[in-house]
Amino acid sequence: MRILVVEDDAPLAAFVRKGLESEGYEVDVAFDGEQANTMALDGEHQLIVLDLNLPKLDGIAVLRSVRPAKPQTPVLVLTARSRVEDRVEALDSGADDCLNKPFSYSEFSARIRALLRRGRSKAVEPVLRVGDLVLDRVERHVERAGRRIELTTKEFALLEYLMRNAGRHITRSMIIEHVWNMHFDSSTNVVDVYINYLRKKVDGDDGHRLIHTVRGVGYELSDAAMVHA
Repeated sequence: MRILVVEDDAPLAAFVRKGLESEGYEVDVAFDGEQANTMALDGEHQLIVLDLNLPKLDGIAVLRSVRPAKPQTPVLVLTARSRVEDRVEALDSGADDCLNKPFSYSEFSARIRALLRRGRSKAVEPVLRVGDLVLDRVERHVERAGRRIELTTKEFALLEYLMRNAGRHITRSMIIEHVWNMHFDSSTNVVDVYINYLRKKVDGDDGHRLIHTVRGVGYELSDAAMVHA
């Protein structure tokens, strides 16, 4: 899941980004209201974390601009404003929840999970299924045929990307850009290494493989038998 963090305090933005990425989320950061408005309207985010005190365009103005175009995207407002009236204004302008600064990261993370569980974004299914493989994007839970599979953060992100694109041929370049947020480097074998990690955990030795190699292209996750795998 991709989250947009809008925060002009660079150290705080870096702290929030690091925490979210450690939980497996993909994170974009905007440092002012105008940039946030553009990124929120043009991008596909499953949740927005929004500060109210922003340069160029304040958070309330961003909310009022974005909410009509993105009615189902949850917005968690972060604010140092202590007045009840400010929180009421944020909620009335389209925010789904408000969290006062300073805050504990554990509470912040719990509020993120709660907003995602509400399932307001119909564009994203919280649970992905391919054959007997199940991935819960909110609870960070993976199992196959009822067997719990423990994955690292990056393994989870890679499997989620493959499952979101089940039945499609996915190139190494696409994986690098979407899972690692990097441009493809032909000299790296990081994708192949992590695919092997996933195969050992997801496919194991049961004989029915879901992760297939597409020669000359990359990979595909599919429940169907593949002659080119």
